[in-house]
Amino acid sequence: MTEEKKNISLQMHAYNIRRYALLMGEVQGQGYIAQALGVSDMLAVTYFHAMKYKAEDPEWEGRDRFFLSNGHFAIAAYAVFIEAGILPEDEYETYGSDDSRLPMSGMAQYTPGMEISGGSLGHGIGIAVGSCLALKRKKSNSFVYVMYSDGELNEGHTWEAAMSAAHHEIDNLIVMVDLNKQQADDHTQRVLDLGPIEEKFESFGWYTQRVNGNDIDELVIAFDNAKNLKDKKPRVILCDTKMAKGVPFLEEREKNHFLNVEPEEWEKAIQILDSNKPIA
Repeated sequence: MTEEKKNISLQMHAYNIRRYALLMGEVQGQGYIAQALGVSDMLAVTYFHAMKYKAEDPEWEGRDRFFLSNGHFAIAAYAVFIEAGILPEDEYETYGSDDSRLPMSGMAQYTPGMEISGGSLGHGIGIAVGSCLALKRKKSNSFVYVMYSDGELNEGHTWEAAMSAAHHEIDNLIVMVDLNKQQADDHTQRVLDLGPIEEKFESFGWYTQRVNGNDIDELVIAFDNAKNLKDKKPRVILCDTKMAKGVPFLEEREKNHFLNVEPEEWEKAIQILDSNKPIA
């Protein structure tokens, strides 16, 4: 496959992930839709370029692991699970319903493909360090990928885990941070200024890259760099993203951490997304 065709393929996966997220959001009429739309490109590259897994066997021992630390982004994870064939397409209709395998926050015991329960934010790196050490003891060549949000970097135990990862030379860990600049209470920088985030991770001993998280080409290069690095250190990809990417009238909302969308707006959102569908 040429680089151009690969890019188009990944764009198509990202489009499908966004569409499934919108369809699930319509079931409840609300949710963390803006986050899902914002990280769809990141998830497309993670699942359809970087990771190894078997859709028919989500617990295959040789798989790479994906940890959703920001558990409220579960709607995005379900969308990529459907796109990857881990979940059946029609299951999106049960999103957030009683007895559904798709609760509004990610729960490992309910959903095939969901490796950890991420409802208590900020624990992803700490859990991943233990998993990475266990994989090394088993002589596995698998990676652990962790999706993080910028708000989670306010948590002190995140940085304890970051120190631990560098100390133990955890070179099978790739963390991607969604720098969407919002959290529940306000703009991330106004809640707690993260400071020079790239330099901070570098000072903690991490291989650090910062990219446009909505640019497929930049993401592919960053993931390839992270996977192929020979240094024995953890890797982080800082991804600047646009909340509600792909649906301009939602992008423009001042507060879109948790979106309430009017019934007629769902169809409008999908129509806008479809009008910009990548051409294969």
